[in-house]
Amino acid sequence: MTRSLIQPTGAAHTRIYSYGAARGEIAVPNDDLIGPIDSSDEWIRQRTGIVTRTRAVAETDAIDLATDAAREAIERSGVDASQVDAVIVATISNPKQSPSVSAIVADRVGANPAAAYDVNAACAGFAYGVAQADALIRAGAAHYALVIGTEKLSDIVDPADRSISFLLGDGAGAAVVGPSDTPGIGPTVWGSDGSKADAVGMNHTLTEFRDGVAPWPTLRQEGPTVFRWAVWEMVKVARQALEAAGVEASDLAAFVPHQANMRIIDEFAKQLGLPDTVLVGRDIETTGNTSAASIPLATHRLLEEHPELSGGLALQIGFGAGLVFGAQVVVLP
Repeated sequence: MTRSLIQPTGAAHTRIYSYGAARGEIAVPNDDLIGPIDSSDEWIRQRTGIVTRTRAVAETDAIDLATDAAREAIERSGVDASQVDAVIVATISNPKQSPSVSAIVADRVGANPAAAYDVNAACAGFAYGVAQADALIRAGAAHYALVIGTEKLSDIVDPADRSISFLLGDGAGAAVVGPSDTPGIGPTVWGSDGSKADAVGMNHTLTEFRDGVAPWPTLRQEGPTVFRWAVWEMVKVARQALEAAGVEASDLAAFVPHQANMRIIDEFAKQLGLPDTVLVGRDIETTGNTSAASIPLATHRLLEEHPELSGGLALQIGFGAGLVFGAQVVVLP
């Protein structure tokens, strides 16, 4: 007789229990960056909406930032760290190729021996992590998951690169995801367009640097291409996420897009036709673009400044390098 395999099933629904945040220790104003790019404070503000950005000191890396954000999220969640059995970290700035940031953070916060892995989906990484945490818990593969977006982008930027250097900041945002009696995370609309991979990403490989044929790899982008793609194509994805969740823009309490550029955020909100009642995350003004960390950081700030958002619906959408994207509607903790 052939034995039947056991396949686990988990909770019917999931939700985000809490958010945590950590930002670089230094506030870097525009005036500190304009020399190498031959620019001005006014030019940066007009093009990006950034007044200052947070950057970490040399001794702090993406793992440290992730740990601090994770500890706050766990403390606020009411879930003991030992109950967290999956840790997912989204990052493009792990200081080492291996081991994963997630395994180190799991140990630091007391979640050993949680399953742990990193996700490289750039600015969409946090949305990817939430999608996976939701699926793992509903499949019975995890009970509680810790999702973190963390970046120290100041390590991989050329100060003289006029296309992107002034945009980037350092920070980490985290969320604890767990079972729920009612739906708290809507379906994720995600995907990629690798045909436009050259629009934003690293300009060289580590092996080219090792072999002495290229300088240290840094981020660069084709600004106009990214702007057009983010505004026009990602609005379609945002609408798909609303439809998949069975809600309309007017049902939202908050809209939290990836903090790429204030002009993109404002145009995005306009194209979606958001009513004035919907609060829009604009953390980029004082934090900068923190890639995978930007959505949880912006959400954390909105909840700190507007606690009345708790229990409301938020549309979160990430998009970035490799032209990877992910969006979902969530119930705010």
